[in-house]
Amino acid sequence: MADPNDIYNWLRLDARTTTSGQPTQAQFDEIAALGVREVINLAPATSEKALKNEAEILAALGLRYTHIPVDFQNPKEEDFDRFCAAFEGAGESATHIHCIANYRVSAFVYLYRIGAGVEEARARADLEKIWTPNPVWAAFIERMLARNSAR
Repeated sequence: MADPNDIYNWLRLDARTTTSGQPTQAQFDEIAALGVREVINLAPATSEKALKNEAEILAALGLRYTHIPVDFQNPKEEDFDRFCAAFEGAGESATHIHCIANYRVSAFVYLYRIGAGVEEARARADLEKIWTPNPVWAAFIERMLARNSAR
């Protein structure tokens, strides 16, 4: 099955990992048909565009669901650490990561990939396919890169 082309800011990073903005219930059917078994959502449930009852919808599809609500105006190190734990906890399972517009996700995935040894230029190009981080997110990325290089 081909990747859906109607999901907002859809991006396939590799055979295991896809990202996007908020899918609809029908689009989650398509995502499940791709073989995805894990979904990580970084959008707050209070967002105007959040899918109501997302956890129940995904459970009915047999997908494991992790919700890590990240405040778009105030991303935190703990949010990123929880994301890393959830993504690593998925093991080799095909995983879809989303938020509302794929902005939070693209920044977190960029940081994760750099830490995993992906070439920075390649990770940056994928980030910039989605957006150029605003000042809040650019500062967060710099802070996290500095933290991770100090380790």
